[in-house]
Amino acid sequence: MTLFEPAPKPVRFLEGERVYLRPIGLDDTDWYFRSLYNREGRRLTGTQKHYSREQIQQYIEGKSQDSSSVLLLIARRDDDRVIGDIQIGTIDTFNRNAFLRIAIDQQENQGKGYGSEAIRLMLDYGFGILNLHRIELNVFAYNERAIHTYEKLGFQREGVQRQALYYNHAYHDSILMSMLAEEYRAKYLGSRQEAGTKTTVT
Repeated sequence: MTLFEPAPKPVRFLEGERVYLRPIGLDDTDWYFRSLYNREGRRLTGTQKHYSREQIQQYIEGKSQDSSSVLLLIARRDDDRVIGDIQIGTIDTFNRNAFLRIAIDQQENQGKGYGSEAIRLMLDYGFGILNLHRIELNVFAYNERAIHTYEKLGFQREGVQRQALYYNHAYHDSILMSMLAEEYRAKYLGSRQEAGTKTTVT
C-alpha cells in the first residue's frame, strides 16, 4: 500500500439498512478485549470472568477453525464503526439447533434498533442458509429491555432457570426463549412465500 492509497473497506458479510455483520479477525483483538470490560455490558451479559489480551487473541484464532459457531462483528454502515458482536453457537447439525447471543458495546448505541437489525440478519442467515430449525437464547430477568426486544422480534418464552446467575451479591433468574424456522418465515417471509406459491390460470 502506498502513502496515498486508502485503507481497504471492511468486508460486509450480512448487510442491513443501518448495520452490517462482518467476520472477526486478529486486527479486532483490542476492540474485543476492551468491550469485555464495559461495566454495563458485563452486567447485562452476566460476564463474571476476566480475560487477558492474549486469551482474547487465542479465542479469535480458535473461532476461525470452529465450524460449530458463527461469530460476527456488528458495524454501522455510515462509518464502519464496530458497535458490538453477535454469535450463533453450538450448532447441532443433527437436530438443527443453535443458540444466539448478542452484545452492543456502548450505551450510546443501545436502544436505537441496531441490535434488532443485527439479530434479524443473523436469524435470516441461520434459518435461510444454515438450515437451522430452532434458535434459542438466554436472557437474565433484570434485562427487561432485551426481553421486550426479543419478544417483539418473535422469540417465545419457554421457561425460567431459577436463580441461575450469581451477580452483584444476588441470584437472578435466566429466561429461556426460542424461535422456530416456521415462526420466522411466517413473521418475516409470509408475503414472499405466498407470492412464490401462486399459480396463474390461463
